[in-house]
Amino acid sequence: MLEQAQRVLKDIFGYDSFRGRQGAIIERVARGGDALVLMPTGGGKSLCFQVPALLRDGLAVVVSPLIALMDDQVATLEELGVAAAALNSTLSSDEQRELAARIRRGEIKMLYLAPERLVQPRMLDFLRGLDIALFAIDEAHCVSQWGHDFRPEYLQLGQLAEQFPQVPRIALTATADKRTREEIVTRLHLQDAERFLSSFDRPNIFYRIVPKESPRKQLLAFLAERRSDAGIVYCLSRKKVDEVAAFLCENNFPALPYHAGLPAATRAANQKRFLNEEGLIMVATIAFGMGIDKPNVRFVAHLDLPKSLEAYYQETGRAGRDGLPADAWMAYGLQDVLMLKQMLQNSEGDERHKRLEQHKLDAMLALCEETRCRRQSLLAYFDEEMPNPCGHCDNCVDGVQTWDATEPARQALSAIYRTGQRYGVGHLVDVLLGKDTEKVRSFGHDKLAVFGVGKGRSEGEWRSLYRQVVARGLADIDLEGYGGLRLSDSCRPLLRGEVTLALRKEIKPQTSARGSGSASPASQLVRDEEREQWEALRTLRRNLAQEHAVPPYVIFPDSTLLEMLRSQPTSMADMGRVSGVGARKLERYGEAFLQVLAGSGGAEAPREVADIRHELISLARAGMTPLQIAGQLQCSEKNVYSLLAEAIGQQQLSLEQALDLPEELLSEIQDAFLDGEGELPGVAEIAGQFTGRVPEGVLYCIRAALQSEFEV
Repeated sequence: MLEQAQRVLKDIFGYDSFRGRQGAIIERVARGGDALVLMPTGGGKSLCFQVPALLRDGLAVVVSPLIALMDDQVATLEELGVAAAALNSTLSSDEQRELAARIRRGEIKMLYLAPERLVQPRMLDFLRGLDIALFAIDEAHCVSQWGHDFRPEYLQLGQLAEQFPQVPRIALTATADKRTREEIVTRLHLQDAERFLSSFDRPNIFYRIVPKESPRKQLLAFLAERRSDAGIVYCLSRKKVDEVAAFLCENNFPALPYHAGLPAATRAANQKRFLNEEGLIMVATIAFGMGIDKPNVRFVAHLDLPKSLEAYYQETGRAGRDGLPADAWMAYGLQDVLMLKQMLQNSEGDERHKRLEQHKLDAMLALCEETRCRRQSLLAYFDEEMPNPCGHCDNCVDGVQTWDATEPARQALSAIYRTGQRYGVGHLVDVLLGKDTEKVRSFGHDKLAVFGVGKGRSEGEWRSLYRQVVARGLADIDLEGYGGLRLSDSCRPLLRGEVTLALRKEIKPQTSARGSGSASPASQLVRDEEREQWEALRTLRRNLAQEHAVPPYVIFPDSTLLEMLRSQPTSMADMGRVSGVGARKLERYGEAFLQVLAGSGGAEAPREVADIRHELISLARAGMTPLQIAGQLQCSEKNVYSLLAEAIGQQQLSLEQALDLPEELLSEIQDAFLDGEGELPGVAEIAGQFTGRVPEGVLYCIRAALQSEFEV
């Protein structure tokens, strides 16, 4: 079984060997066993169900929570020559009926469904009449009612165990602590599933967390070396998303906003641009990203504090899915804590839920003020021990200096207590610094013993101390007291002199690349002497992506282009050995990329889709057949027919110019479409009558011509 799986891996996906526990997972599911897979983002979860799906007979059903994720994986599989489809709300009734007919005929190997559609009785009845290869439940952590991505529909997926007892099920997630894992097992009835828990570590990501000072200026400094890189900037509010996106554009960083307050069409258009274009920055709330498979996101920046380490891990995990160096950068301040606590207090959860969320926020704060290796602390939260510091985070690279803050912390806590535990940091710092303000005088705080005791330290130092005191749980934000600070019970030992306190010493960031949080941006991975050829490879990839109407990374990810650049294949056999070049892609694109590497072709300016269509129409009018046009444009015959049908529908080309068919056959096909009342049937409904007689693309062209006539 494993040998067969490795052949599929190489022939279809273009990889020589499995990573980590992929092989064991695939063998388990291919043999009919259930599995729970915990694997970090970018670890290759999709292969764990896609390879068994190709090894087993029947239809593989994949549960996916977002349309964008479905479409992305379907496009990727179709480029590999795998018959895949997504059944979701974007399809018309006719298109859904057409897809159902194709599934019944066994023409689809992998079907992607949203959970709410799968659990509909009608859908379950439909599936019971088919030979099902497996069920894959992606993003399985959505089943957790305590999680940040809870989807109620996931709770109903447990019925698959009873209704399809002989069908193997595989549940997959990148984000699940021990509690969530147990909830997945219980809710999805996976008690007999073998558990495959991979390391949570993403060694290619460099983590840096900085205190907020001038967050927008800090962000610009971080982005300065990343002008050509794609990335995501997360903000807590919709208003801030819009403002930051506009700010970045004003500073010559191409940026788009994404949040739930935008029209659906705008969100979809912005997401599509982010997937298809190079070097774009998406500024977003946490509503964005779950369905993003873009592998070359080089950085994820947080301008506000995430509400939990699960959220932080999942959001930062969208960087560097291709395994190349990437950055996770965050600026945070005490105001973030106040805002998150307010959101938590106003949420609809019960007290138990709010206590749990508070613990998660405390853990997030602890990571921010961590003096040890960030990665060790992050992995420990997910019950994974890392014996040695990682050497690839700000704490490891820069080193952390601590200082004895015992006495200043007592002074800071005393200021909270003596002013009545009702004032914010700004006022408390004014008291400690002995500032003669109207507010200080009006409340009589200039008469307190703590007034002016902190003059030996700067305002920034006191603000940093208060931030760390809150993060350590020695003081808390009183939401009922309008955001003022109050003492926590845990501060008593410090005030009584029973313990000492060491805190982080804030150091101004260095101006070097490493000091600013860089982890070898993608632009630095390519040497100067390779730059011209690298850009030529990317240009060819972009042209092919436009031609095939898919994101560039679906053609080849950056990691595959880099391997081509370094290994310099000179033959199709050599190209076939490049990781990520399977048989289908070798046949489709191998020769074109070899020409670029050999120095011929590919150096031209990018051809826009409009140029390709114009060229195709010109060639058709000149009398070339679809097969000849495909050879001329270096694309598939299927794509030529698709573009021809589009041109016919827009009346840019006549049917006679596009196709040379015997008149009797043309009439027969037209009659098949017109044999009925109302709307024209879909191609799938009549395709069976003409199997082997004409390519399916011919039917699309004829239908487009008829539809065009009706609309006139």
